[in-house]
Amino acid sequence: QVRLVESGGGLVQAGDSLRLSCTASGRTFGNDAMGWYRQAPGKEREFVAAIASGGTTTYVHSVKGRFTISRDNAKNTVYLQMNSLKPEDTAVYFCAADSLFTTVQLGVPGYWGQGTPVTVSS
Repeated sequence: QVRLVESGGGLVQAGDSLRLSCTASGRTFGNDAMGWYRQAPGKEREFVAAIASGGTTTYVHSVKGRFTISRDNAKNTVYLQMNSLKPEDTAVYFCAADSLFTTVQLGVPGYWGQGTPVTVSS
């Protein structure tokens, strides 16, 4: 069965950095799109970043310049490097994957991870 497992979340201070990882099993995602979403308490799930199989990336404006999405196809893993974290980045972060970049960007991917919580204190 296909599984996406996130790791790397935690409690940090504003201005700190975290690197989230999402490793897939049960399917090879080297030719697929992968991405990250987040959901804060009481809010809708929000698109954060996505990366196509060829390396093209896109980000929500609020994280551009601070977050970087990358992938290692040999490890079937996608990463989210988060720098200069702000309290408003606090959320549960979810990994997403699909054969279509569009479905990942729209929030309707074929596969979701379980989520890893990130809390940024002031």
